[in-house]
Amino acid sequence: MEAVMGLEIHDYLSVLSEASLAMTSSLDGDTALRRLSRILVPRLADWCAVDLVEGETVRRVSVAMSGPETRFAHLHSKTGPLPLELEDLLLPILRTSGALLLTAPGTTPADVELGEARTRLRRLLAADSAIVAPLRVRGNALGALTLARFEPGSPLTDADVPIVEDLAHRAALAVDNTRLYGLQHEMATRLQHSLLPRLPDISPLRLAAGYLPARESSQVGGDWYDAFRLSDGTPALVIGDVEGHDITAATQMSEVRNMLRALAFDGREKPSQVVSHLDRVLGGVGGNLLTTMVLAHLEGPATGPWRLRWANAGHPAPLLITRDGGTRFLEEGRSALLGLDPTLSRADAVEALPPRSTVLFYTDGLIERRTEPLDRGMTRLRRQAGTLAGADVQTICDELITLADKANEDDIALLAVQLPDERPTA
Repeated sequence: MEAVMGLEIHDYLSVLSEASLAMTSSLDGDTALRRLSRILVPRLADWCAVDLVEGETVRRVSVAMSGPETRFAHLHSKTGPLPLELEDLLLPILRTSGALLLTAPGTTPADVELGEARTRLRRLLAADSAIVAPLRVRGNALGALTLARFEPGSPLTDADVPIVEDLAHRAALAVDNTRLYGLQHEMATRLQHSLLPRLPDISPLRLAAGYLPARESSQVGGDWYDAFRLSDGTPALVIGDVEGHDITAATQMSEVRNMLRALAFDGREKPSQVVSHLDRVLGGVGGNLLTTMVLAHLEGPATGPWRLRWANAGHPAPLLITRDGGTRFLEEGRSALLGLDPTLSRADAVEALPPRSTVLFYTDGLIERRTEPLDRGMTRLRRQAGTLAGADVQTICDELITLADKANEDDIALLAVQLPDERPTA
């Protein structure tokens, strides 16, 4: 075979390679199909469209054309829902098992079932030749790939049909994969949210939290936050991250959270003692879980002043945000992460909290990027948090999540506590 669809064999193989790469280079199906159309035109066709079935309608997701748009003014060359006339013509074709070749009258075999649709579709395209290939996966029609040529000198022929069918099959697999990914991602996100607790009322202090799954992952992770009152009423705050990004990590995270609650509840032990106890328990039950976390107590009378007492087991340092926009990482109280050596000593740190200040607890997805040093991420967080100092605690969490949503490569969990403007009087 010296030529394929008018191309030398090496040129055709190059197109096929580029098309395969385009359809696997994005987790967004529409983006992948737009890239495919731009590769096929003008090398294989003068005009290309990809339509997808969505419920009871058909939507055009991609159009590419060679030459000025006025040349194709008679066609439906915009993305979006198809006109009913065109939709009615495509649906019978999607129920077939193979591609449909459209050429000049009398040059293709008669087809009783599709004869009318073939005639009307060719008239609508007004092309010298065209091939409409269903996008089929596991017997399901996901849509159609249409290639058309308008110059009579090099029409599409029966020999081109298997090639277009192969391209349509590859496109169908890409669409199916992106839809499966979207479903898995949605289910994983719902599972993760179901494992996160409701925040208690610790008035006059205010709590807020946020969670954002990684943009490029269909799996749940081990990031979590928690807040509860100890037996004496003292608020306890927790942020943590169990190693892993799968269902196992999410399950282990839930187990660690529940064990921590049980160990901390009576309030007789300081945060460092509770963390040490938890490390021993995890090692004793064979967990071998590499876990980072911060456990903090908010201590003080109901009228204030308040202080934060915490222990940090290998986790990013909490961020203190003052009412005037000052920011400072609370680096004290550090020790090794859990799961390494339960005999390691741990210490507490204590910080007096000024009125209207906010303490932000977060997981590393908020500050880490593969393309930059960690210090830059920490500086970015301080700058962003400083500009939000005058906002209420829920707004602070929401804004940080919104900013992170543009580039987060890992799951993010946030927990923030904010003191009132003035200390209430008795």
